[in-house]
Amino acid sequence: MISKLRKTLRHPQPSAPVKDEEVAREFRRWRMRVMSGMLVGYALFYFCRKNFSMVNKPLSEEYGFSATQMGAILSTATIVYAFSKFFSGVLADRMNARYLMGIGLILSAIMNVAFAMSPALASMLGMSSPLVLFVIFWAISNLFQGTGVPPCSKTLTYWYSPKESGTAWGIWNSSHQIGGAIILILAAYLVTNFGWQSAFYVPAAISSLGGLFIIRQMRDTPQSVGLPPIEVYKGGMQGNPDHNLSKKDAEQPPFWDNFNEHILRNPMIWLVCIGNFFIYIVRISVLDWGPRFLQESKGFSEEVSAWATSGFEIAGVIGAFAAGWFSDIIFKGRRGPVMVIFMLILAVCIYGLLVVGEGRQWTIAWILIALGFFVYGPQMLVAVAAADFATKKAA
Repeated sequence: MISKLRKTLRHPQPSAPVKDEEVAREFRRWRMRVMSGMLVGYALFYFCRKNFSMVNKPLSEEYGFSATQMGAILSTATIVYAFSKFFSGVLADRMNARYLMGIGLILSAIMNVAFAMSPALASMLGMSSPLVLFVIFWAISNLFQGTGVPPCSKTLTYWYSPKESGTAWGIWNSSHQIGGAIILILAAYLVTNFGWQSAFYVPAAISSLGGLFIIRQMRDTPQSVGLPPIEVYKGGMQGNPDHNLSKKDAEQPPFWDNFNEHILRNPMIWLVCIGNFFIYIVRISVLDWGPRFLQESKGFSEEVSAWATSGFEIAGVIGAFAAGWFSDIIFKGRRGPVMVIFMLILAVCIYGLLVVGEGRQWTIAWILIALGFFVYGPQMLVAVAAADFATKKAA
């Protein structure tokens, strides 16, 4: 039984082949279902990660933590998250993506509950401060947070052709902003009315249900539901009775050979990684520290800072769509020129945020909206470009 479960987690069993005339209709139906699982599912990953942004200031005030100590919690978690995304990527290429993503979200939700209980646990253990437990539980939560992106990256490459990928990734990428915007507003309301711990308990409960939704909605590949591979379908060979690729194309190469050939020795991967480094400095700064920065440096209230930062997220939906459309339609699948244009304008927006003084809240809000538009365009395209350069076998 255990070996059967292991096989299911790694390679989902295909259904009976779909008749040729049903292929187009079934592809549309399944792609909508899979996309809904990824959209809702990854939005809920943000419920268990960016809820911290709204408790940054109240948590430090209640326990006397300095900004450096709060930074230790966030930085440790972010480093763990980075390694988790890499190792989750290795797993996603080799196992059923929906189980990796769904179970990862549920485990992250459990760690959110543990984080909220840290003060009580610290008291039981005789610790003078819950800081160490905060660092540990938030790091473990981000360990499981790393299981969010890689399964979606894999799934998108198997369900959408390269000519559709910019638009498809733009649609899925909106889950970042939808989840980020909603949790900022929800967490601000919960913190204001029920205390900081509620900003972890409520999102954890919602996200646990979301993990089950992911497992129900998503499917690993078209072949797992009896459909042909996307290359066959988009290549106009729906009538081909062999819905599978050749054995050579379908098999997964050894990890090191795959990693060395498609990633380590691929200069284009390194180039987009360097670009992504700078994009994330802006993005994570705004998401993790934006509300506190607005409250302490620009005179915003707690709730207004949440709404302003959510504007950053909402504008990102439009920015990602625009970047995907420009790269697919205007630049014919070339991601680089769009990323360069967006990042140049992004630099101007950052300067504007720093020089505009306190009291000009609407101006600051509009700058944050522009920041969201121009940061999420290249942030999405980096992932698309990396998947394009790495090929499906190392997506």
